[in-house]
Amino acid sequence: MKNMSIEISDLLASIENLRNNESILDKKDIEKTYATIGNRVQSSVYFPKDRAIILLGDDAAAIPQNDGNHLLFAAEGIVINFLNNDPWFAGYSAIMVNISDICAMGGLPVAVTDTLYAHNAEDSHLIWEGMLAASKAYGVPIVGGHTCYHSTNKALSVAILGKATQYLLNSYKAKSGEALLLAIDQNGAYYKEYPFWNASTTTDADVLQKRVHLPHIIANNKWSSVAKDISMGGIIGTLLMLLNTAKKGAEIDLESIKKPTGIAWEKWLSSFPSYGYVFTCSLKNIENIQSLFLTHDIHCDHIGHIISEKGLFINFKNHKIKF
Repeated sequence: MKNMSIEISDLLASIENLRNNESILDKKDIEKTYATIGNRVQSSVYFPKDRAIILLGDDAAAIPQNDGNHLLFAAEGIVINFLNNDPWFAGYSAIMVNISDICAMGGLPVAVTDTLYAHNAEDSHLIWEGMLAASKAYGVPIVGGHTCYHSTNKALSVAILGKATQYLLNSYKAKSGEALLLAIDQNGAYYKEYPFWNASTTTDADVLQKRVHLPHIIANNKWSSVAKDISMGGIIGTLLMLLNTAKKGAEIDLESIKKPTGIAWEKWLSSFPSYGYVFTCSLKNIENIQSLFLTHDIHCDHIGHIISEKGLFINFKNHKIKF
């Protein structure tokens, strides 16, 4: 009984720390953007004649096409400290995270462009090497962009184009009662001092490229219509973003989440995995999704379910804690 009390006390302290985690707070604050710009726009005259609605606030913009399919468009910027302190990996990550945004929509990446500011060409060498390494590993070409070699400060952003069929994954369609699934490639290790679980740079290119297709397969088999990739802010931050757009809540069972041996809950729940997604699905499709990931050596946990009451609730040893 004493040990259980210690565990609960430790968990409560960890949750309080997570509530104040800068990356998680950043994810929660994203909703403030949409208070200004709204959460949807109507397509212009260049797109379908029915002027379809494009929802904002997901991993990528899904632009409907006349044939019923979708053009996907996303972009990511790299924080300056990361770019200065680890330029090769910052370049690699800029490509990798954009690919995840396309995959999270049930799409496939087509090509990327970059915007790079550096002091000079030599100053950008490692950034370029990282971007090219990721481009080759994932089979997604860099097809252009903008480069400035006479800038006072360094800066990097990458945009990506993707495609999807009519069967999209997004975070608007989550329904009460649906299962929550968590798929993470745990065949990796933490990268230096960063809260980043790296299962990418150590994995063969053919394996990476096959795994890119898995959310696309899930979408087109209609096993799920909801997904988000786990990014900065980790599992907790990503779930909060999903629930915000879905206007729903969720209960998760902490003990159902598999994590690497020796890693504290606080660290794992806020970590950014190189390959990680949250899905919702009907109960009948849990096994289909789990089996697909298992054939690609990726663990997929059934961690909870969507509820109508707004908020994220964490269950642990018969205790229910609201995040």
